[in-house]
Amino acid sequence: MNPWREVVEQIEGGDSVAMARLLASLNDLGRRAVAVQLPGYLSERLGQGWDARWEVEREAARFRMAGAACLGGAAQVASWLNRRELRDVEGPRTDAERILSLIRNRPEEWRKDLAARLVERLRPGVARWQRDQGPAGWDLAAGLAVETGIDPSGADAFVAGWVWRMAGVRGRTAVLRDDPLLDAMVPRIFEADGVAEALAWDQMWNSEHTLVDALAELEAEGRLKRDDLLHGCAGRFLVGGEPEEIAPFVALWRALDVEVTEVPALDFVRLLPSSSSAFAQLAVEELRRVDDAGSLSDALFAEAVEALAFRPEKKHVTSALQWIAKAGPARTDGALAALALVFAQDTPALRDRAVRLAVKLASRPAAKSQAVGGAGWEAVREAAAGLPDELRERIAAVFGEVEAAVEDVPVLSAPVVNALAELLPPIASLEELADEVESLRWPDEPEQVERILAALVETAHHDRGGLAEALRPWFERMWQPMVETEVHSYAHDYYDDHTQPLLARCALAVIAPASSRRLTAMLNGRREPYSYSGAAELFVRRRIREIVTLLESGATLPVLLATPTAPTGHLDPETLVARMERLEGAEPLPADFAQALLRLPRRIDQAFAERAGRLTSEAGRNLAAWLRAGGLPDPVATDRGITPPCIGTVDGDAAPRQEATAPELPEDIRRLWTVGDMPTYARDTMWWPSLMPSHREAVAAWLMHPMREAMNSRDGHIDVVARLVHGDGPVGAVTAAAITLGMGHRAPAQRAAAADALITLASRDEVPAADFGRAIGRLVSEDLVKVNRLASALEEATMAGAHAAVWTILAEALPSLLPTPGATPKAGLGPLLAIAAKAAALTGARGDLPGLADVAARKGASRVAEEARRLHRQLA
Repeated sequence: MNPWREVVEQIEGGDSVAMARLLASLNDLGRRAVAVQLPGYLSERLGQGWDARWEVEREAARFRMAGAACLGGAAQVASWLNRRELRDVEGPRTDAERILSLIRNRPEEWRKDLAARLVERLRPGVARWQRDQGPAGWDLAAGLAVETGIDPSGADAFVAGWVWRMAGVRGRTAVLRDDPLLDAMVPRIFEADGVAEALAWDQMWNSEHTLVDALAELEAEGRLKRDDLLHGCAGRFLVGGEPEEIAPFVALWRALDVEVTEVPALDFVRLLPSSSSAFAQLAVEELRRVDDAGSLSDALFAEAVEALAFRPEKKHVTSALQWIAKAGPARTDGALAALALVFAQDTPALRDRAVRLAVKLASRPAAKSQAVGGAGWEAVREAAAGLPDELRERIAAVFGEVEAAVEDVPVLSAPVVNALAELLPPIASLEELADEVESLRWPDEPEQVERILAALVETAHHDRGGLAEALRPWFERMWQPMVETEVHSYAHDYYDDHTQPLLARCALAVIAPASSRRLTAMLNGRREPYSYSGAAELFVRRRIREIVTLLESGATLPVLLATPTAPTGHLDPETLVARMERLEGAEPLPADFAQALLRLPRRIDQAFAERAGRLTSEAGRNLAAWLRAGGLPDPVATDRGITPPCIGTVDGDAAPRQEATAPELPEDIRRLWTVGDMPTYARDTMWWPSLMPSHREAVAAWLMHPMREAMNSRDGHIDVVARLVHGDGPVGAVTAAAITLGMGHRAPAQRAAAADALITLASRDEVPAADFGRAIGRLVSEDLVKVNRLASALEEATMAGAHAAVWTILAEALPSLLPTPGATPKAGLGPLLAIAAKAAALTGARGDLPGLADVAARKGASRVAEEARRLHRQLA
């Protein structure tokens, strides 16, 4: 039988054992026949669609065996085994054993060449589950490296893969002891990228006996050299890194039971100022051991405690104070220099302890003669100038007169706003349109998508054939296998509910309208009757879907109406009327027309209404009536939902009567303003500011619910708020609550975006201070916003020139946050009071805040009481 035909049958329907027997039985002529046909056969299979690709991936092990056994050069085999479609197989160790058995009769130099190429091409997995298993192809590369004797340790991915494999082995000490790669790998685990992650994973999931424990046991047996492990750890500490990268090597150092004489004291001291907290703790413990043994010089002691006092973590400052408390007279000058740094601490307890220690050290007769006039003595006097009166007087009694520092109140300019980027001009050619769709990235940039939609509709109107040819390469490369109607109609939640796949469907409607209609019919039939998306998301998608339907039908329109003319999303009324005139009486797409109405500015020249009155279409008459009425009234927005604008009266506090809603309100817009339709999760929020650029409160109401659910995520809703405030329309309780939620976000970047939103409002004199005050009080009480995070965002706004707005906000908010007599203050209140004092000083505020005097009168050295006294003095 034909060898190629037999190999194909085994690939498609056989099993790997039979495949191995067949390949081993082939002679040179049979292997060459397979090698000639195999690459083309794979390409043909991959070109048959997405399902065929999945079949190829299921058959990947047999494809790999065929290529390894039959292809000629080592470079060709390495490329074959590393093809994306063939790289990941079930049972990688079994796969490696089969391939190794098939190539053992190859020349030794060929096998060494292949081993080196496989090792070099290893790449860590992208997804977390892939990284946990080590690089794809590692088992084969390792097996071939051991058999041929090449040194694979130069490849970081190989070393990391070895650690991942060892992390998953039971009885790892025995396995490691006999592992042929152990001696080559150990020196590299301290240097190779990806090793720390594997060791950290091992510590988390195998905490009773980790790989680190096994290495320490092998060192104790003499199987590993102690100096290699100690020098490796010390070198890794010198390189530095994130705490999770350093922690495994800290654990190894501890497991080695390091002797005092083995501690590199100088290196550890020099690393203290900027090293990770995990290493800093180890360094303190080891240096204290060295010091207790009498082997740490006074100079290194002074450098160490000063480094610890300089660090931001309170536990390390505390370590410095504990160490200084045991310092002998000869170390007084160095100890005082470190204590002077602690005087600037925001934590009163640490600062008070440092003052007590400074007074105690300087008062010792044996130390005073050495310390007076020294650098440490002068550092204490200088730093004491910024201390509160009581502490400053205690320092002055021992160190000599200290003048109180004059608080430097900076002069800040008016807040500077980051303006929105100007819109690019319309797409002018098929080449530019193709470039724009090629450059689409996630997440969406609505301005780019709007330009593309406008160009698609206009180009389809006058050159549909050229448009199809321009879009075909992008569509075939990126989307065709993914939108095959027979295969993927079940994936409606992606192909029907995401902006970029909907754009791809626009391309399909131009290139192959019949296929597009079949896909749409299937998606419509499978669409769930209930969607978790809110009306705002559905509106964005509905507008693109109606473009798909237009292009599928073969019809065209000369222009889209709603394409924005301003970066806020606004649409110039004159431009809208001109676009309606271009339709020449044809009716526009309904969602596009509704979107155009929503994007009109709040103030409209009646001349445009008169011009629109000459339009003959029904939409034209509606537009003219809309413009004559001055646009859309403001809806009633709260953080619980939105109620459409109403005419007529309401009864007391009851909701406006729905029958009183303005009759000309289009249904698409009515859906956007429906009470209780707020989503808890949203994907397309970046579109929302330009959806209703003249109604900021309404957009903020839509944002409130997904923001509440995403306070610890990086979904980017706060960036949307920062963009939203550049629009128009009322700003009140809902916008204030949305910005406050943003200022309480876990991620600093999201808090910065919320601060930007506040700065923008301050620059426009639009800050609703009372609404902010109520929002802060309520959201803090509901534990949705942490006070310390709020303080950091307000400090950023203060230093950016929005100090007046920050003070008016805090003047409203603080009375609800201040503790009542006997109550415990909220965590983070001290820093917030500090920001209030700073903003009040910059603004020159005077007056009184309810409850502030009681907090200021509290005894003790808490930061809350101290900052309350500072603010109280400023206001008085």
